[in-house]
Amino acid sequence: MGNWISVRRMNNLPDARGKILVVDDEKSIVDALKMSLESDNYDVIEAYSGDGAIRKARSEIPDLILLDIMLPDRTGYEICNKLRKDPLTRDIPIIMLTGMGETGRIPGIELGANDYITKPFDLNLLREKIHTILGR
Repeated sequence: MGNWISVRRMNNLPDARGKILVVDDEKSIVDALKMSLESDNYDVIEAYSGDGAIRKARSEIPDLILLDIMLPDRTGYEICNKLRKDPLTRDIPIIMLTGMGETGRIPGIELGANDYITKPFDLNLLREKIHTILGR
């Protein structure tokens, strides 16, 4: 009986891995990020649209969000703004992913993004930014 209690207690413990929501409409980018982040022992949640990002951010409460600016249904700026206004998601760090270079950075930072990275991006630089924000 003692073992059952120990197993039960362990099953009720929260997952020690950091949880990252990756939002991009390009499956190849999501897949590459997922593979890289999972090798760093992160739990990766995927979303391919703005509405999906909002839904998953509210239901999963990730530790960090990687958010593409150009999505099919909404812009990443709109998503960032909406997440910052929601009490459930306002404190989740956001790194914006942009193919727009420096011009994509300013609106995202003004809306509350913590950082940005331009596409195509260096996975090592992105990992460094994630580790810095999450304090690992």
